[in-house]
Amino acid sequence: MADENNNDLKVLVAQVAAAYFANSHVGPSEIPSVIEQIAQSLAPVGATSDETKSGGAVSAPEQRLTRGQIRKSITPDALISFEDGKGYKTLRRHLAVKGLTPEQYRDKWGLPHDYPMTAPSYSEARSQMAKQLGLGNKRRTAASPTKAPASRRRKAAAPTAE
Repeated sequence: MADENNNDLKVLVAQVAAAYFANSHVGPSEIPSVIEQIAQSLAPVGATSDETKSGGAVSAPEQRLTRGQIRKSITPDALISFEDGKGYKTLRRHLAVKGLTPEQYRDKWGLPHDYPMTAPSYSEARSQMAKQLGLGNKRRTAASPTKAPASRRRKAAAPTAE
């Protein structure tokens, strides 16, 4: 029975790995670690009901990524999610659907605390749009953003005759 479960697990790992490699750019040196992560993730699924009841062999695996994997997940136009391998401009909504907060996601995958949740080009585009709209600035006039309006300058410069 255990051999049958082991063979089923191997077949499942092979299918998941093949699908992942078909849609991702993975270097030859990273293939063994990816396969190992897939196997560790699927091992609890293949556990027998006795193992599940006793609590043995079903603990959540520690998922740590290499610096290279983390660096490759940040592209100018998208962030590659470690949950499903797809690219997103922003991870917040994707993570909310999965029931994760950004902090939980970073902890789960061993990411640094400053790992971005928004793609660099998307952040820059939003920043430029906000600057064009004048968001974040105190109220200024369109004609002279650094000087007071002309009506206030004349009143301040003219002596009062009282």
